[in-house]
Amino acid sequence: MFQPVPVFVGLRYSLAREHSFFVSFITWVSLLGVAVGVLALITVLSVMNGFETELRTRLLSLSAHATVYAPGGGPIGDWKGDIADLRGAPGLVGAAPLLDTDAMLSHAPSMSGAIVRGIDPALETRVSTIADSMREGKLSDLLPGMNRIVLGRMLAYQLQVGVGDTVTVMIPDSSAAGGAIVPRLQNFEVVGIFEVGLQEHDSVLALINLADAEALRGIAGPTGLRLKFRDVLQAPQLARAALARLPPGLAERDWTQENEAYFRAIRIEKTMMGLILMLIVAVAVFNIVATLVMVVSDKRTDIAILRTLGMSPRGVVAVFMTQGVLIGWIGTAIGVIAGVALALNIDVVVPFLEHTLGFHIMDDPDVYYISGLPSETHAGDVIRIASAALLLTFLATLYPAFQAAKTQPAEALRYE
Repeated sequence: MFQPVPVFVGLRYSLAREHSFFVSFITWVSLLGVAVGVLALITVLSVMNGFETELRTRLLSLSAHATVYAPGGGPIGDWKGDIADLRGAPGLVGAAPLLDTDAMLSHAPSMSGAIVRGIDPALETRVSTIADSMREGKLSDLLPGMNRIVLGRMLAYQLQVGVGDTVTVMIPDSSAAGGAIVPRLQNFEVVGIFEVGLQEHDSVLALINLADAEALRGIAGPTGLRLKFRDVLQAPQLARAALARLPPGLAERDWTQENEAYFRAIRIEKTMMGLILMLIVAVAVFNIVATLVMVVSDKRTDIAILRTLGMSPRGVVAVFMTQGVLIGWIGTAIGVIAGVALALNIDVVVPFLEHTLGFHIMDDPDVYYISGLPSETHAGDVIRIASAALLLTFLATLYPAFQAAKTQPAEALRYE
C-alpha cells in the first residue's frame, strides 16, 4: 500500500502552503491538540505515580512489608527463635515483633481511641523508619518496665499532652469472674512524639515497649513478626518464602493486602484520569478527520488526475493516510518530548509558576503533609500513551482516505 510515489504525494500535500487558511488552521489545531493531550497525559500520570510512591513510602514507614502472625490472634511463644530461623531468607532485611492493642487513651479532659503497639526498640529500626520520624524524644527511651509511651503528633494534639505528661491507657479485660468485661487501666509517661506525615499513623498510633504491652494485655509474647525486604514490590513472593522457614501454624499477610483499598483507589483514579485526558487526543483526532475530509474535497481534481495516470485506489488511500499519520506522529512526538521534559522537571516548573502567578498549590503543612508535587515517569506509561495516540490518529485517516479512493476520475473531471 505504502509505495514511494503515494508517500511522496502525501508528504507534498502535508507540506504544501497553498491550502486555504481554514484547512491550515484546522491542521495546526489538530497537531497541537494531539501534542497537548499527550503532554497532559504523561505529566498527570507521572505526578500520580509520584503520589503513589510517596503514599506507599509513608504507609510503609511504620507498616511492615509483611507480617507473620498466629491465626486467632494468639501470641507467638518462641518469637526470638523464629527470628533466628528467618535469618538468611531471600531478600530479608530485618524482622521485629509487635503486639497491637485497641485502647482508649485519656488525659483529662481529653480522650481518644488509639492503637497501642508494643515494640522492641532495638529491633524496630530494622523494619521501620520511626526512629527518623521522632520530633521529640528518642525511640530508645522506651525501656522495659518503665511504662513509657510515644505518641503520634496528631494523637498528642488531640489529647493535649506533651513530653513529660501522663496518659491513661484503658483496654477491655474479659478475664474477670463470670466473663464480665471490665476496663484495665495503666498510666504511661509520654517520652516522645513522632510524625510520619500520614494521618492513619499520626492520629491513632502509640508505641510502648513490648514487655509493657505484654503486661498490659496479660499475655506472653507478641502477636506478630514484622518483616522488611530489600524490594518492596517483591514482598508478597518473598514473604511466602520466609514463612516456609517457620514452624507450621503461622500465616502471613503482606502490605498489598493490608493497604489494598488505598492502592486500588489510586489505580482506579489513574485509569479514569487517563481516559478523561485521552479525550483531548480524541478531539484532535476528530479535527484530523475534518481536515482530511476538506483536503479530499479540495483535491478531487488532483485525485482524478492521479487515477488517470495509473495510480490505484490503494495508492490514493496511501496518499491521504500519509498526510493524516504525519500530523499525528509530529503531534505525538512533540507531546512526548514536552511531556517527559515537564514531568522530569516539575519540581522546577511548579515553583516557578507559583512565584510568577502568586499562588501556591500545596504549601500549608497543616493541611498538606506533602509540600510539593512528586513526579515519577515510567517508560511503560510513555510508550502506552504514545502508542494509543498513534493508533487513534491512524484510525482517523481511514474514512477520509477510503472516501478519496472512491473518487471517479470521469465525474471529477467532467467540468474541468
